[in-house]
Amino acid sequence: MDAFFVSVEELFDPSLKGKPVVVGGRPNERGVVSAASYAARKFGVHSAMPLRTAHKLCPQAIFVEGHRERYREYSGRVYEVLQKFSPSVEMASIDEAYLDVTGSERLHGPPFEAAHKLHDAVKRATNLNCSIGIAASRMVAKVASDQAKPNGILWIVPGKEASFLAPLDVRKIPGVGKVTERNLHACGIRKVGDLASFDPGFLEERFGKWGVALAGKARGEDAGGWFDHEVGETSAKSISHEHTFMVDTADAGTLDAMLVRLAEMVARRLRDHSLYARTVQIKLRYSDFSTFTRARTLHRATQIDSELAAAARELFHKAWKRKPIRLLGVYAQQLEASEGQSSLLEEDKTQAWRETLRAVDKMREKYGDGIVSLAAGMGASFRARVHENPENLPGKEPKDRKTGGDAPSASSRR
Repeated sequence: MDAFFVSVEELFDPSLKGKPVVVGGRPNERGVVSAASYAARKFGVHSAMPLRTAHKLCPQAIFVEGHRERYREYSGRVYEVLQKFSPSVEMASIDEAYLDVTGSERLHGPPFEAAHKLHDAVKRATNLNCSIGIAASRMVAKVASDQAKPNGILWIVPGKEASFLAPLDVRKIPGVGKVTERNLHACGIRKVGDLASFDPGFLEERFGKWGVALAGKARGEDAGGWFDHEVGETSAKSISHEHTFMVDTADAGTLDAMLVRLAEMVARRLRDHSLYARTVQIKLRYSDFSTFTRARTLHRATQIDSELAAAARELFHKAWKRKPIRLLGVYAQQLEASEGQSSLLEEDKTQAWRETLRAVDKMREKYGDGIVSLAAGMGASFRARVHENPENLPGKEPKDRKTGGDAPSASSRR
């Protein structure tokens, strides 16, 4: 989708059209740009840029908080259109998707014709613009869609992948960030064509498995990273929530409360998806932007708020240097379909928590997440920002919400 968040905002406020618009928060707030209109991009504003930096580059821009519920609604509308073109749809994010249209020629025509039909269908259903990349691999299709923006279609015919990629900066390859780009530049690799000309053995020696993947990507292949599965067959590898404080704080009570609040939010999403976390990880970022992570593997997988919160707090207090904190995050990893075997004593306590949390989740579903909380987390004031964790993407909603029924009990999940 083209400048998705901004485009949705323009639907509700047409006066924004054609103006420099930044979605993500106020210019004096902490946080990053979630989306920028093309008028704002001309001044160097881009997503993930600090809001304050965006304001310096484009002080005349209109800064808006954003509306997560609107974006999820329109993402759902797009998803409904995509499903009519292929049964194999994968929502990579709230505004990006992959479709495998193999075998759909009789219904939609050859690739370029199908893309035009899809382009028009999305416009009719949402009144929003999108850009489409067509290729034999997802990696090349993704790069092609970026090159087609705004509101374009680009087809890379089979056999032309390497020549299409060759003149592009290595940063165009999905997964190549600032650090990798700097390391590649140090080797004299600036264009994708440079990367393709290097011996894969050298790249493996220098960059490990990622070097092998880079060599394949330079040839236009779906090599590792996000492209090691069939379209639509992804499952959650981690569930997380983060919070950036408006003012750095070293108050232990405030930090403890936020950790508990974040753990509660993670636990609820685990239960929504009938998943259990075997590993808990925290992230803390100090005022100087130095960032640290710490992880702990639990003796059995869990989806219970208090257990995740206790693990997160223990990790935090072992790692915290008593310096002001800018950001906290809680992550559930090593996700499993069951919690595993527990002792009889643990089972009684766990069963009591299951029953309590089923009731709590129903209340939260009806009245909002903040209606019920562990006592230790009641002092935390959490505000979900537009760019953070767009949970329950279309096609990835909890099963019980898709069917409209109650979530299955823990015993039936096993």
